[in-house]
Amino acid sequence: MIATPPNWTGFRYAGNWDVIFYWTRVHVRLTVAAVLLGLAVSLVLAYVAHRRPAVYAPLLVLTNVVYAIPSVVMFALIATFTGTLLSDTPVVLAMALYTTVILVRNITEGLRAVPPGVVDAATALGYRPFRRFTTVELPLALPGIIAGLRVATVSTVSLISVGALVGRGGLGRLFNDGFNRRINEEVWAGAAAIVVLALVLDAVIVVGGRLATPWARRRAAGGAT
Repeated sequence: MIATPPNWTGFRYAGNWDVIFYWTRVHVRLTVAAVLLGLAVSLVLAYVAHRRPAVYAPLLVLTNVVYAIPSVVMFALIATFTGTLLSDTPVVLAMALYTTVILVRNITEGLRAVPPGVVDAATALGYRPFRRFTTVELPLALPGIIAGLRVATVSTVSLISVGALVGRGGLGRLFNDGFNRRINEEVWAGAAAIVVLALVLDAVIVVGGRLATPWARRRAAGGAT
């Protein structure tokens, strides 16, 4: 990122592509950071929920309560711990917390869908619980995890724009600036860029998921024949 962001000039798209690309790069960075952090937290929580089923329901309630907190309020709450709103940290942490609502459920349900016979076979071969989780259960749960990751990523791309209300938010900055200066082209450019970005990231996850689960492709091909 350059020190001074480029500013939108005039009432046209031509000549302002550098502005769109700049804030798109910022938006991608915030999205990737938030989703990866949320995925890491969700994996830990899902592991606990899978091993301790009694924890699962309260955990879902807690994540739903977190999701019910409005974004701006969440930014302010996190800023009381980080000490400032003048950084990307509150936005990234807030978005990461929101992703746990989707990812904890999907990962846990994916783990529950692993055939018990496979788990028993791994245990009989001497796999310890954590090794069995990382090498057997988690890979087999990947289709469900990928599905949740797609939803979480698209949701995060959309929600991050709210960060513009506190001076952050990537492409959301185009909304704020466009509304304040009454430049409709800037607002539409921001909206279109968010939609395109969401579609691109979703496609990347789909391709990555197919590459990571070759057995699922073979199973689908076998079922189609």
